[in-house]
Amino acid sequence: MGWSYPQYTRGQVDAAGQNLAKWFSGVPELSNWDYEEFDEMFAIVNNWRSAHNYPLITMRMTLQNRAKSIDQSVLVAQRIKRLSSIGSKLERNAAMKLSQMQDIGGCRAIMKNVKRVNRLVHLYRQKCEEKPDKGPEFVKTYDYIDRPKPDGYRGVHLIHKYRSRSEKHKAFNALRIEFQIRSGLQHAWATAVETVGTFTQQALKSNQGDRDWLRFFALMGSAIAQREGTPTVPNTPDTDDALRIELKDYVRRLNVEDYLAGYSSALRILSQKPAPKASRYFLVVLDPILRQTTLTNYTQNQLEQASEDYLTVERTMKNANAVLVSAGSLSALQRTYPNYFWDTDRFVDVMRRAIK
Repeated sequence: MGWSYPQYTRGQVDAAGQNLAKWFSGVPELSNWDYEEFDEMFAIVNNWRSAHNYPLITMRMTLQNRAKSIDQSVLVAQRIKRLSSIGSKLERNAAMKLSQMQDIGGCRAIMKNVKRVNRLVHLYRQKCEEKPDKGPEFVKTYDYIDRPKPDGYRGVHLIHKYRSRSEKHKAFNALRIEFQIRSGLQHAWATAVETVGTFTQQALKSNQGDRDWLRFFALMGSAIAQREGTPTVPNTPDTDDALRIELKDYVRRLNVEDYLAGYSSALRILSQKPAPKASRYFLVVLDPILRQTTLTNYTQNQLEQASEDYLTVERTMKNANAVLVSAGSLSALQRTYPNYFWDTDRFVDVMRRAIK
């Protein structure tokens, strides 16, 4: 299979990233661009994004092997970051450069519980200490379990740079890949945030949008942290009773359970063709206006076509959420990315227990 290699300088990549951020923010002067300028911007960003596929798949295989040595029930998947997510992140962080973005390529491991999350993180730390000059280069750990984000997000992120001595693969050196390691409960929380954010067209996962929803999810982050025996979210109640009382008020005020049930029942799932066993990649397109998710599957040898289709969808359907994912099977895809299927059943169950 042919891989996409970086074809542009870091300067060209960063300049294209700046223009992408302007495009998503609707800066007026971009209306004066001609089609060739737009095409060049998309070509550069998409090449940079697609170049992460090879490092991503190699590091994902390592993640899967290590995670399964700890938890046979683990769900592991990989994805290439959406153009909309890239653009909005660059817009929010003016000093950030596209060439330095750490999560263009991302792997996700969903472990059974926090104890197994910690064991996997420890295993990565141990392997890096044993052979610091071999394999991917460790960059940084972001521990949002010991130090939850104020919005309620919890999980551990590990950042590594690809590193190879092979002449064939050294062009990928220094490309960064992010591992998101979460417990099942933390994943249920993140799924609900993305589902509500998508349906209401709010950037809740970026801590932007309706204050009541933001407060509700911060409180739920603490409720799950209490259940897992880990530090709670900053600026939420310190006692169980106070947390339960405030959370219960927001559940009632927002009519959370009925809202989430309504999202799920309204969604139509369309598949362009049955997914054969040889499918390796899935292009998932969620249209919140039409309330439908469309699935297109690709074999490993069709990755280039999948990447082209991914870009086409993002250019032509600005309101849609699209993601190109490798999840092993359709069943694993639905369990690893339930927000694209508006599946919030586990989150609702956790919420009910939290307000009893």
